[in-house]
Amino acid sequence: MKTLVIVAHPDLKQSRVNLHWKQALEQRTDFKVKNLAELYPDYQFDVAREQADLIECERLILQFPLFWYSSPAILKKWIDDVFTPGFAYARGGDKLMGKELMLSISVGAPEDGYRAFGFNNFTLDELLRPFQQTANYVKARLVAPFIFYQSVFASQEEIEQSVEAMLAHVTNECEPPSIVYEKLLLAAEEMQVALIS
Repeated sequence: MKTLVIVAHPDLKQSRVNLHWKQALEQRTDFKVKNLAELYPDYQFDVAREQADLIECERLILQFPLFWYSSPAILKKWIDDVFTPGFAYARGGDKLMGKELMLSISVGAPEDGYRAFGFNNFTLDELLRPFQQTANYVKARLVAPFIFYQSVFASQEEIEQSVEAMLAHVTNECEPPSIVYEKLLLAAEEMQVALIS
């Protein structure tokens, strides 16, 4: 599967996690990895070039650290500039239709902080709704994200393990989150029946 990885980190040299992920992905011949901050430090994207790369790929991975409950600004601007009418949506805008869209995110806080009444009040799934709706709007197929929590506190060994886990996730056939959720519900129902029996 041809995979395009858009790395959106404003200062990758200072990254503890995303730099390792990028380096690991660059070793794979079936992945094209682009570091937006390096290619476009002025945020002036070559839209035709970016769109050509999107047309070529079958899976698009947006890799970024969670910044203020969203992505870094460079990724938002890239989407704003590249997902144009006639390309990604509106009349003739079907170039992303059916492509897989995956998020690969490092998160500084622990997972239990992302829940109702937790430190951050909302689940990560709730906070990522704009990406879910973007995928829906351009008729891409959103697949299960890869999330690495507590990246700020992670040891070198945990970061290396995250690289292995990330590679396993992004190279697998992925199901949409809705199907994953349905399978979890079914498994929970089966467990409940077994407990009652």
